[in-house]
Amino acid sequence: MGRNQNGGSLCEFHVLAVDDSVVDRKIIERLLRSSSYRVTSVDSVRKALEYLGLEDEHESLNVGKTKVNMIVTDYSMPGLTGYDLLRRVKESSRHEDIPVVIVSSENVESRIS
Repeated sequence: MGRNQNGGSLCEFHVLAVDDSVVDRKIIERLLRSSSYRVTSVDSVRKALEYLGLEDEHESLNVGKTKVNMIVTDYSMPGLTGYDLLRRVKESSRHEDIPVVIVSSENVESRIS
């Protein structure tokens, strides 16, 4: 990634962080921001889908102008899961190339498989 004269990033890497836990979301934000990533965080898959313009089954024509380069999402959340988000992103012609990282603080394998 290049830098401008003031040391700022010419091409900002933007991460969408999705986690229903405030503590986990803040940890993810801090880790990513310490690596100079731009972070937008939301507390549900529904809000992430809205942010991406995917709140309906069909892609919205009202797409925000903000490009997301990567999504980091919790797996286990009330309502829609991180896997549901992954599926919707990969089904989208506009967002299918965005890498999605699914994380979990669960320590019981049967709950995350």
